Amino acid sequence: GIILVAINPYKQLPIYGDAIIHAYSGQNMGDMDPHIFAVAEEAYKQMARNNKNQSIIVSGESGAGKTVSARYTMRYFATVSKSSSNAHVEDKVLASNPITEAVGNAKTTRNDNSSRFGKYTEISFDQSYQIIGANMRTYLLEKSRVVFQVENERNYHIFYQLCASAMQPEYKHLKLGRS
Repeated sequence: GIILVAINPYKQLPIYGDAIIHAYSGQNMGDMDPHIFAVAEEAYKQMARNNKNQSIIVSGESGAGKTVSARYTMRYFATVSKSSSNAHVEDKVLASNPITEAVGNAKTTRNDNSSRFGKYTEISFDQSYQIIGANMRTYLLEKSRVVFQVENERNYHIFYQLCASAMQPEYKHLKLGRS
């Protein structure tokens, strides 16, 4: 299959906007510079052309940019598959990411928002190749982080978010406040 080696520049670059998405949309692999959008376009075209499921595997070390690359891929699919009307499912797929990050990401010495689990995201398309739903599964959750963190690292973000909200009246039933 196609392999793309990407390096996390640790800063925003102007190569992921809608104009770039539209530039890669409909292009053949190799016609343009290597890019995560080229990989996503090839998978999208193969799905449409052959009516077969496609997979994109994003792999790398902590801080390599896997979560960001996966997010760009989902955004690419959401953008190129949008119809002129009812595109709410795409927005929901993209909006779910902060929730999963809060539950499964933590601060490490190398990355303030490091995924401590693997994610398998399955995006479903209809016969018009528009997104109709998605299912996200997690695996290999780093359970040890719940009870122990290395110096200068933190537990999962959700722990701190819940503690910061402990005094909110709507959280009283969670018994997070002082006794």
